[in-house]
Amino acid sequence: MNRRKFIKHSGWTFVGLAATGSLLPGCNTNLKKVREPGVASDPETVLEETRKALDTRKGLEILPPPRDLKMFWGDLHNHCNLTYGHGDMMSAFEAAKEQLDFVSITPHAMWEDIPGRDDPRLRWVIDYHTKAFKKLRAGKWDEYVKMTNEYNQENEFLTFLSYECHDMAHGDHVALLYDLEAEMVEPTNAMGLKAALKGQKAFVTPHHMGYQTGYRGYNWESFEEGEQTPFVEMYSRHGLAESDDGDYNYLHDMGPRQWEGTVLHGLEQGHKFGIIGSSDQHAGYPGSYGDGRVMVLAPSLTREHVWNALKNRNVACATGDNIKIDFRINDAIMGETTRRNNRRIYLHVEGENLIDYVDIIKNGKCIARMNGPLIPLIPEEETIRCKVKVEFGWNREEEYVHWNGKLSIDKGTINQVTPCFRGAAFTSPQPGKTKFETRVNRVVSATNQEVELDMYSSKNPNTTTPAMQGVILDLTVPKDGILTADFNGKSFSHTIGELLQGSKAHFMIGWLSEAISFNRAIPESAFQVTHYMEDLVAEREVDYYYVRVRQRNQQWAWSSPIWVEKT
Repeated sequence: MNRRKFIKHSGWTFVGLAATGSLLPGCNTNLKKVREPGVASDPETVLEETRKALDTRKGLEILPPPRDLKMFWGDLHNHCNLTYGHGDMMSAFEAAKEQLDFVSITPHAMWEDIPGRDDPRLRWVIDYHTKAFKKLRAGKWDEYVKMTNEYNQENEFLTFLSYECHDMAHGDHVALLYDLEAEMVEPTNAMGLKAALKGQKAFVTPHHMGYQTGYRGYNWESFEEGEQTPFVEMYSRHGLAESDDGDYNYLHDMGPRQWEGTVLHGLEQGHKFGIIGSSDQHAGYPGSYGDGRVMVLAPSLTREHVWNALKNRNVACATGDNIKIDFRINDAIMGETTRRNNRRIYLHVEGENLIDYVDIIKNGKCIARMNGPLIPLIPEEETIRCKVKVEFGWNREEEYVHWNGKLSIDKGTINQVTPCFRGAAFTSPQPGKTKFETRVNRVVSATNQEVELDMYSSKNPNTTTPAMQGVILDLTVPKDGILTADFNGKSFSHTIGELLQGSKAHFMIGWLSEAISFNRAIPESAFQVTHYMEDLVAEREVDYYYVRVRQRNQQWAWSSPIWVEKT
């Protein structure tokens, strides 16, 4: 499809592209299998997707051959009541299995330079940290190792050991361990931790980097490029550390964002590192939707392959939706370095919702932006591929609402089901919450016609913090096909044609009761885009490029950078 026709039929607009190269937009028509319960995503060979989407002869001639890589999703930094936090460890693993491919549940372990020992204001902070550290060493570590081993299943669901070190001077870090029988080392600060783990199969990763340096924000003077810190955690429940402004501000009482700890500051200093997200969830719900997750590009879901993908920076960051990014420059994929003045840039993005825009960033500047339509254009075809998110929640009462039932279609096929399950919105210990039971949300069964769900929604904590549960249905369906929600004795139905026009909402009992939302059906032309361009200008000895994607539902994803050396 040529540029003019694509814009006419999709509603997309493009900024900053004409001067830099040609545009090859397209839609990938390959469909996914129905997701099996407990599998977070159908791991497709993503590098083949772009080849099929670039459907011109020129694109096929210059596109490098695909690698046999698939996408897997995980959460490598989150907490439960193992040390301080809420929710038991077994429930945390069960929750992770429902929507992730790999996980590490993280105990808090050490904090040498904890401040305020003589400050009455901070006594409670010191107490809950030091008690947690003692509890871990008094037997909880052994329990943790045992259960982590029990849940590890090669090629199905991977688990890793980890632990967290707080550090005022250098920033908080998480040690992630390859060995499932690894011991915890005892240095009590971040630099000592890095020294003790040097030469071992372990990553030491900074997180919530945007806090003030000296107050648990990241100190880039501590960064050493190499296999020990191949990636950094840019997004979590704490907020976004891409820059010191933009979406997802820091709102925790640890303070505001500042520039010196951010990812863009580190890239501008010439450092090379991958970008991941983790939830840093404190209520025993790894992968909690919207709190952050990591994507890896690996040949298969084996320990060695996932570890190597992390080591080689073949990673991406997402806030919640599994937004797929295939980003390449010449023969390099995300996280790699290549050497050439003529930079052939290939990009294919598939979102889970209406894409707001896609940016290509070079050296801190946006060199291309692809804007999705404000209102998706309804396809002319009678049978279409679309994605529909169905959400459950909006409770008025404090008690959880238990949702039990199914979503079904009377025509067409459910290609894939993607859970959007949330845990409780805790980032710190909650006064009075000495005992907290995790409600694990589940996809009970899934076929190509229906999906059975068992979920729990809580009251939204405020008017800006969501606590709803949901799933995304990837459908191939005629416009007169009917999507039905049968839950808790009530049934609601809408045709896909209706949902292409807009969202539909239903109270379960009446006004100010729990509700179901059928989100707008998003046609394929609005949730994916493919682009090719050439950049002929080497601005520096080493230029960095990365991609960021924003959806209209405020879900984001970022690729790791690709570095291009000047010849």
